[in-house]
Amino acid sequence: MKNTNYIVILSSVLFTFFSCSNDNNSAPDPGTVTAPVETNSPNTTYSPAFEGQTRINGLETNTDYEAKIITSSLVNPWGVKMLPDGRLLITEKAGNMRIVKVTGEVSAAITGIPTVNPAGQGGLLGLCLDPEFTSNRMIYWVFSEAVTGGNITAVAKGKLSADEKKIEGAVVIYRANPANPSTLHYGGRILFDKTGNLIVSTGERSVLETRPLAQSLTGSLGKVIRITKEGQAAAGNPVFSQAGALPELYTYGHRNPQGLALHPVTGEVWLSEHGPRGGDEINHLKAGINYGWPIITYGIEYSGEPIGDAIQKKEGMEQPVYYWDPVVSPSGMTFYSGNRVPEWENNLFIGALSGMHIVRLAINNNRVVGEERLLAQENQRFRDITQGNDGALYAITDQGRLYKIDKK
Repeated sequence: MKNTNYIVILSSVLFTFFSCSNDNNSAPDPGTVTAPVETNSPNTTYSPAFEGQTRINGLETNTDYEAKIITSSLVNPWGVKMLPDGRLLITEKAGNMRIVKVTGEVSAAITGIPTVNPAGQGGLLGLCLDPEFTSNRMIYWVFSEAVTGGNITAVAKGKLSADEKKIEGAVVIYRANPANPSTLHYGGRILFDKTGNLIVSTGERSVLETRPLAQSLTGSLGKVIRITKEGQAAAGNPVFSQAGALPELYTYGHRNPQGLALHPVTGEVWLSEHGPRGGDEINHLKAGINYGWPIITYGIEYSGEPIGDAIQKKEGMEQPVYYWDPVVSPSGMTFYSGNRVPEWENNLFIGALSGMHIVRLAINNNRVVGEERLLAQENQRFRDITQGNDGALYAITDQGRLYKIDKK
């Protein structure tokens, strides 16, 4: 599966940089250094805030690996997580949850899930397992819910029945307000942080009337929130000085964040975020920080017009660790903590939708130091990716495929 189409540029400076680093955020050998993987012209003439923030040098994995299609019979899958016994629990956009064996057998739809609104970008979205799943069988998920006034991003939980045919006692524990008729930009990822609280990403719903709410601390659109298993604000959340600031807010100034991942060494939260025309982002989250949307961005409107004052930097607003222009549409993501492919240790893997590949980012000292595009030849919109108990990566695509990616 290795791509040999790049012109290899042997850089002694880069090899020295990689080999001398031994911090917790880096892999010991990221692979062969190549030319940058992005060769198309950017949409803007904006300049990055620091070297390596975009169009970093490329990488090529040296270890032989392969991608096998486990099944192609899923329908618009959106989230994937591995169960303790090695099977995959998968959400489908229309509102179904299914269990898939690594042999390819797909279960019937699990019942008991609250009604979703699958219109537009909505539906049954991201999911995660309770850290005590083996004893309590609890599952948490995000979905788009139709309510009075429009649609919202909602968080629910429920218990997987012993026969695995239904969710028992499903209840909505959190709703991101205000509601809006838009069917776009729900965000939709969820995970447990290292303290046992839930981290959830919400979108700003796309339309011009709600876009500025990403900067408002009195609403939960365009945010990352941190809540308990019961949906309450978690202890230790940042305290904002603005009157009426919601206690569940963790970070703000996001557009449409569709990926969340915990670094396997530091436990810190990383996020992927859809930009407009240009300006897709990878962010390293820090509690209480403003990530800028829509005040600062490396993108432009789809019409080609500038966004706001067309600025990319502003005091008090955090820069993305990395951005793409043109976009790749980054969605679900995971850090690799296995050892089967040594070059991938602690690297970040992101499903790319419009990019139609899996992004691999090598990270050192919280900076991206190399980028690789995997499975581009598959022509799939990669929606989510997770690491299994077996150390392999598992990825789902909008076209209904489930892949296993592992050493040959």
